[in-house]
Amino acid sequence: MSFSQHQGEFFKKNDHLFTTPNTSQEISLSRELIEQWQNRIQLHQSSLFKGLGENHEQGSFFDNQATNQINNFEPLKLTPLSLSFWRWPKSPNHGPAIYLVMDRLERQDSYLMLYIGETIAAEKRWKGEHDCKYYLANYSEALQEARMNSQLSIRFWADVPKSTPKRRQLEQDLIQLWLPPFNKETRNRWETPFTSDIK
Repeated sequence: MSFSQHQGEFFKKNDHLFTTPNTSQEISLSRELIEQWQNRIQLHQSSLFKGLGENHEQGSFFDNQATNQINNFEPLKLTPLSLSFWRWPKSPNHGPAIYLVMDRLERQDSYLMLYIGETIAAEKRWKGEHDCKYYLANYSEALQEARMNSQLSIRFWADVPKSTPKRRQLEQDLIQLWLPPFNKETRNRWETPFTSDIK
């Protein structure tokens, strides 16, 4: 799997995390390493997927309006779409939204929230360049090389503020709660090996 020079530097600093077949920037992640990484994230997120109503202590970090919105956030009730949905003749989503990229872990019958973003135009946001697309490509390739399955999907939550500052604040509140590993705010926490510092 090819990574950027910055990506290679990450692994040099953390050489106990991977095995490399040669001295080039071809990096092979073991199944054990990937599962350990997934399990750490799943441990944090599992109670959130079960329902925020059970996590009242989390609400104390947010104001009442934000808490109400976050408590109404039920990602598993949102329609999962293929990551290539933007190629369809008609987009199923339009207007302001929070969007989520998730993977389903068959071995645990559970999910990972990989990325949370916001947009003013759900029908356009995933077209073209997007950092998360590169991370997902690297993630998918690593899983394939480790002979692991993935069930990636993107979901759109349209019950969000039309005001961009309020929607961005909601996005940040959700990121701080869920800690998705492909968001720039949380990559260091998880030592995410599928991302790059290049922007």
